[in-house]
Amino acid sequence: MAPYQYIERPTPFSTKGGHTLPVFAVTPAHIETGTIDPIALDWARKAGFKADAGSLLLIPTADGHLGGALFGLGSNPSDNPFLSAKLARSLPAGEWHIETAPLTANRLLLGYGLGAYRFGRYRSEKPVEPTLMIPQDADAADIKRQLAGIYLARDLINTPTNDMGPADLEKAFRALADHYKAEVSVVVGDGLIERNFPLVHTVGRASAQAPRLLEMRWGKKGHPKVTLVGKGVCFDTGGLDIKGSANMLLMKKDMGGAANVMGLALMIMDAKLKIDLRVIVPAVENSIAGNAFRPGDIYRSRKGLTVQIDNTDAEGRLILADALAYADEDKPDLLIDMATLTGAARVALGPDLPPFYTDDEDLAEHLIDASLETDDPLWRMPLYKGYEKNIRAQIADLTNAPAGGMAGSITAALFLKRFVDKSTKWVHFDIFGWAPSERPHSPVGGEAQGIRALYRYLRTNLR
Repeated sequence: MAPYQYIERPTPFSTKGGHTLPVFAVTPAHIETGTIDPIALDWARKAGFKADAGSLLLIPTADGHLGGALFGLGSNPSDNPFLSAKLARSLPAGEWHIETAPLTANRLLLGYGLGAYRFGRYRSEKPVEPTLMIPQDADAADIKRQLAGIYLARDLINTPTNDMGPADLEKAFRALADHYKAEVSVVVGDGLIERNFPLVHTVGRASAQAPRLLEMRWGKKGHPKVTLVGKGVCFDTGGLDIKGSANMLLMKKDMGGAANVMGLALMIMDAKLKIDLRVIVPAVENSIAGNAFRPGDIYRSRKGLTVQIDNTDAEGRLILADALAYADEDKPDLLIDMATLTGAARVALGPDLPPFYTDDEDLAEHLIDASLETDDPLWRMPLYKGYEKNIRAQIADLTNAPAGGMAGSITAALFLKRFVDKSTKWVHFDIFGWAPSERPHSPVGGEAQGIRALYRYLRTNLR
């Protein structure tokens, strides 16, 4: 199979002009008051088209050919900011343009692009999809870069582990760096011991593919230092504390943190933001073999703190501990980590609302603002000091799996916080990285979460 093109995937847009079919994006008020094209209005009224949210009505020409389409926005278009995603899934193949729409061009195009995403790498048939003309008042470059970052994250997560093990993730990481002329360094296998990444080596050593620490640098010295750290567990069996088959089924997505920080890095580099960027991904597979780490083992981390292994299925925080300690040594102005870390976060907030943790009030406030501005949902959770006692181990500094099963997302965040003390600002995202049910702007499968909000924050607040 030919190498998959993660970077520069085709977009669902057209810029070449020529004959395109019109889409009349309308509310019920347009139909009632008759403030749209007369032919479209006549056809809508004859067909009983009410412009309900997401409804589509094709318009024929006098000679029976396809002449356009009516797309319903409902009475309150702002309630469905990405409703235009439905167009990408319902329009017939061909080239289209938006004739009328009470939405901003940027939001309409972003929604369309989100809905147009398909992961067809393993399908024999390649369907012909509709394309949408980009209007002149749209910021085409920014829409395309956001979609490119989201598509990259989705593609990486959707790719099964036989094609997305640690070595394959490294190839995708290098391809991203090469595209933007970033520098890459990689530490592999026993080199992790020599370079003092003991927990990354411990978690990944039982796999047929060696564990590794991926690092990318881009930008100019003197600009704000932003470091992104992403959990790259390419598959998680649970280790010797093996998962059941139902819980293991989706574990190709356990590198969703790595996929998301790579998608965010694409946006940053493509926009040429004035940032001294560093991206760190510990890439491993948590496998079972004779040399797998065991419950009850104790290991010393890069930072020097010892960690007692009370569950080998709590491996993500181990590799992040070494990666965060390494990132923190450089004293970044902002340290962001993203990880598909705990089921507890899903129990608390469900699959679509990722929690984030930070003890910086200003950062938290601006992230919430960016989340609301971009309709990229986030929810702040507390770094409650009262639970710090839960991460203490009996005969080591820390446990990787507190007993009791309560507040699991909070205790995981508190565990990670112990490895960050030099960074000016730090924020941790406990994402799901997966859409379990189809929505207009998101098919079932890998998902980008929080990176549009982070991109907005970086563009508007970091100087």
